[in-house]
Amino acid sequence: MAKRVKEPKPDWIRIKLTTGDNYQEMKTMMRSKTLHTVCEEARCPNIYECWANRTATFMILGDICTRACRFCAVNTGLPTELDLQEPERVAEAAEQMNLQHCVITSVARDDLKDGGATIFAETVKAVRRRLPLCSVEVLIPDFLGDRDSLKIVMDAKPDILNHNIETVERLSDKVRAKAKYKRSLELLARAKEMQPNIPTKSSIMLGVGEEYQEILQTMDDLRAVDCDIMTIGQYLQPSEKHLFVEKYYPPEEFAALKQEGLKRGFSHVESGPMVRSSYHAHEQVKSAAKHAEQAATHA
Repeated sequence: MAKRVKEPKPDWIRIKLTTGDNYQEMKTMMRSKTLHTVCEEARCPNIYECWANRTATFMILGDICTRACRFCAVNTGLPTELDLQEPERVAEAAEQMNLQHCVITSVARDDLKDGGATIFAETVKAVRRRLPLCSVEVLIPDFLGDRDSLKIVMDAKPDILNHNIETVERLSDKVRAKAKYKRSLELLARAKEMQPNIPTKSSIMLGVGEEYQEILQTMDDLRAVDCDIMTIGQYLQPSEKHLFVEKYYPPEEFAALKQEGLKRGFSHVESGPMVRSSYHAHEQVKSAAKHAEQAATHA
């Protein structure tokens, strides 16, 4: 069988290489507090821009994931780390950075009874103690559908509950490991049932073989469970062993999809080739709050 040739990246896929004082300071601080960021572990293309602007997505519960999704660069295996002091160190780093919006995510920890939900909740509380005015967003795994684990997180009352559906329903089993499309929708629906006033958010990546109508159907499915915010970005192959890129979408197609999302009632849609789930997250929380105020006014 002939080896598949990797398609070159188009001109609009550009990474801003900004490695000034802020970037170096952020890197030093993360190492000194033995913290992980999804920016590094998932090889996010926006790390230079975000770190230069003193924003980062903290990745708790270690750096080894119990799943092996075919799009993700995070290490997989059997985790050994469960650091009960981690929430306080994340809060210390957030305070040192003087964050206005803090994003907390994790590897999947299917080896833990609560999937790591308690550490998520403790991290939210720790950040709030040190930075009362800082908004906190959590980007959570599906906890294998466990309602009690989700409730632990929702009871901590994050400002945004984020869970990524990642791709269209037809490709979900091919792209993700263990996670299920309908289970993700159920999680977002339950989050709204538990805390109706907390905005929910989800993300899909394009370029893994989806059809245009399937993207629109995913938008409809997310709106059907009252998901408020959607982010849409281009999948980039992190290594030879990961999924190939089937298509590079041009910026104008992302712009058109943003309009489709807004037409469907999302309070905010971030859509572009380099967009990732936490990209411009601080702007999204402001947009969602403004949308909520407008809805209350017209109610």
